[in-house]
Amino acid sequence: MDKLGLTRDIDLALHLPIRYEDETRLTPIAQAREGEVAQIEGRVLASRIELRPRRQWLLTVADDSGQIVLRFLNFYPNQQKALPEGALARARGEVRGGFWGREMVHPQVRAVQADAPLATALTPVYSTSAQLPQAYLRKAVAAALWRAPVQELLPPGLLPRELARLPSLQDALQFLHHPPARTSVAALEDRSHPAWQRLKFEELLAQQLSQLQAQRQRARLRAPVLRAVDGGLSERFRGVLPFELTGAQQRVVAEITADLGRSQPMHRLLQGDVGSGKTVVAALAATVAMDAGWQCALMAPTEILAEQHFRKLLQWLEPLGVGVAWLTGSRKGKARAQMIERVASGEAQLVVGTHAVIQGDVQFARLGLAIIDEQHRFGVAQRLELRRKLASQALEPHLLMMSATPIPRTLAMTYFADLEVSTIDELPPGRTPIVTRVFADGRREDVIERVHEEIGKGRQVYWVVPLIEESEALDLQNATETHALLAETFAPAAVGLLHGRMPAAEKAAVMAEFTAGRIGVLVATTVIEVGVDVPNASVMVIEHAERFGLAQLHQLRGRVGRGAVASVCVLLYTSPLSSTGRERLKAMAETTDGFEIARRDLDIRGPGEFMGARQSGDALLRFADLQEDTRLLDVAHELAPRLLDHHARAAQDLVARWLGGKMEFLKA
Repeated sequence: MDKLGLTRDIDLALHLPIRYEDETRLTPIAQAREGEVAQIEGRVLASRIELRPRRQWLLTVADDSGQIVLRFLNFYPNQQKALPEGALARARGEVRGGFWGREMVHPQVRAVQADAPLATALTPVYSTSAQLPQAYLRKAVAAALWRAPVQELLPPGLLPRELARLPSLQDALQFLHHPPARTSVAALEDRSHPAWQRLKFEELLAQQLSQLQAQRQRARLRAPVLRAVDGGLSERFRGVLPFELTGAQQRVVAEITADLGRSQPMHRLLQGDVGSGKTVVAALAATVAMDAGWQCALMAPTEILAEQHFRKLLQWLEPLGVGVAWLTGSRKGKARAQMIERVASGEAQLVVGTHAVIQGDVQFARLGLAIIDEQHRFGVAQRLELRRKLASQALEPHLLMMSATPIPRTLAMTYFADLEVSTIDELPPGRTPIVTRVFADGRREDVIERVHEEIGKGRQVYWVVPLIEESEALDLQNATETHALLAETFAPAAVGLLHGRMPAAEKAAVMAEFTAGRIGVLVATTVIEVGVDVPNASVMVIEHAERFGLAQLHQLRGRVGRGAVASVCVLLYTSPLSSTGRERLKAMAETTDGFEIARRDLDIRGPGEFMGARQSGDALLRFADLQEDTRLLDVAHELAPRLLDHHARAAQDLVARWLGGKMEFLKA
């Protein structure tokens, strides 16, 4: 039970069936249709063991309308003894068309007395473990519901009329665990039944309350007031920028600057499509913190992305006298010790790196602002560790999270409800639209010909493969083989190789060569997914594109089209395509809008997978569906402040009931 997380009576009550079996009626054998599950009852006419093609037990069962064969490939002697010829058997299973007539393979079967009563409710089937039989779990759930009836926590009169008609939570749970005979199984399984609506609404309300509580707790914390100084670093940085900020960039900079100037910790998500210019906004925020005499930390999920940030920020800020430190897992020994010393003394005003920035031996002198790029790619535990490190100071630093995966409205209202969101919804001028082409693998030669043309014009090309070692199961070409093949195909042009298992120094050297234009084609795995900025790259070829997620494909596509050159993204796929793979490639071909991509990704994958590491492996929403239940979400969003303000105890109990030990993850 503990393995399933069923430690409290309420956990058992909320452990709802994944499906139901209808044992409330009998179907005459002649009327049981092939392909459907039916429950039949009849006398055993014959019981025999056959040895070919393998040992199996065959029971022929008949009623007044006809007969059927029950076939068992695994069985025990006591089962045979219980069902001798002449016994009355009741069996339930899928009817199939066999060589000798209709049959059921491995049905549920038992001997019964004449006129044995049928079940009066649908039989629940629960997700369980091998050590926990269904019968035991059914008894445990029924006992929990009887032992500790679920208390109604919603005050009367709080719900709008449309929801006030729904059953109480106790009645809804009793119904869902033991639906009466003749209940529509379809309404139960598509979760449209009023009992399901009641459950989903309370779950959404608890989730909204928990986010609101987290937001209010954060509001009570204190942070340093960070304001830029006249003629200071922030002003000088704006003065040397070689381009004008877009209107959207100016707007979000103003929102972030206003937050930094308050004594309440900023907790803001900066979202913007690929190439919208989030890095310069982050740099401007950092200059405000440094102007005020505080340090800034910028954390990225991969060394390649962290190094891209480091080089760009060094290029922008070092001439202005800013001390920048670089911390990653590959930096060891004396070099690391020197960097840590610079961070601790405050000499390093800006610290850039991977998760190494939050390791135990790193201590900041005065950390005023923490920036997390591609925040959804950090695990919950890592984000909690960052918050603990920040909390070790007298004042809580401001927190800015960045994401190139736009957050659809329903997700913003649920998983990110405690965040302020700034959106860069405008691309910098001069960017050319990227054309996306989808080709079957059989047209590879056409793609190679196009790449030849681009290299001939002095352009550069990314060629992305999904794995770096042979996988017979997936039949994917590995990066090393592809590199050898393309090096021969595109000679004398230089073809580079980049993958996650290369040493950091080697990766950096290859990227430097590509950035400098000395490599024409870069064969790479998804280590180049984010942050790589080479304006001369005009073609992105993605092999086995059907294997990639939609957000990942969009990120990869964003590596081209970063200059004034017309760019193409080619998606090569291998047949047969799954329906999900087809939907992804269709979405990529139809739109380059990151917000539309995010919406479709949510439709295809659902919130749990879309969010990746936002959860700790457990979805915070178990029953509600963000696409189907937007009305319930809107009502929950509206009611949460009223419940928390006027019925604080009920609100607290509601959150404890639904979230239990997951409260900590909401802080991340």
